[in-house]
Amino acid sequence: MKIDSKGALELLEEIRKNLDDDRWVGHSICVGDTGYRIAEALKEKGVKVDSEKVRTLGYIHDVGKYTGESKGHIMRGYEYLKAKGYDEEYCNICLIHSYLNNDITCTAGVAPKPEDNLFLADFLKNHNYTIEERIINLCDLMCPQKDIVYTMDKRLIDVMMRKGVCDKTQYHLKEAYKLKQYFDDLLGHNLYDLFPEIKENL
Repeated sequence: MKIDSKGALELLEEIRKNLDDDRWVGHSICVGDTGYRIAEALKEKGVKVDSEKVRTLGYIHDVGKYTGESKGHIMRGYEYLKAKGYDEEYCNICLIHSYLNNDITCTAGVAPKPEDNLFLADFLKNHNYTIEERIINLCDLMCPQKDIVYTMDKRLIDVMMRKGVCDKTQYHLKEAYKLKQYFDDLLGHNLYDLFPEIKENL
């Protein structure tokens, strides 16, 4: 079963009714809308990308936080969407949004060990990230909360201050900057140019 951004937003708003802390919902909406803006700019450059799908994936990427807790939300989100009957192309964003370079250890904060989640480690290793999914990887590293877009630098510092620094932090930083450069190259300019309001958040 497919889902569009309207359905995804309705899903979030239904979940929000039972939340004590809905900050992740605002973050998710920001990720989807920010990704949509990037996707539309890429389309103008002739890049084949589904803007509507990008927005939808952004809205649902953190849905595993529906219990009100963050820990374990990656698997919970995947299982939640699968139980609702949504196609893998939508469920998968829950698994991959936090991980770069097809690697379970390439994530912000303390990285899990592959042996701690063999299913996820194997899935990431063998998954071919779509451009829509990579945009969500990027925007997750730019959107701290509702209606606010940071430079990747500020967002990554924010994450490190909350989650700490570990032996994989430098690796994750390098891959994050590679990801941004990939989209800068596709656009032919710094993607921050799409967000003049970003200067207000420096």
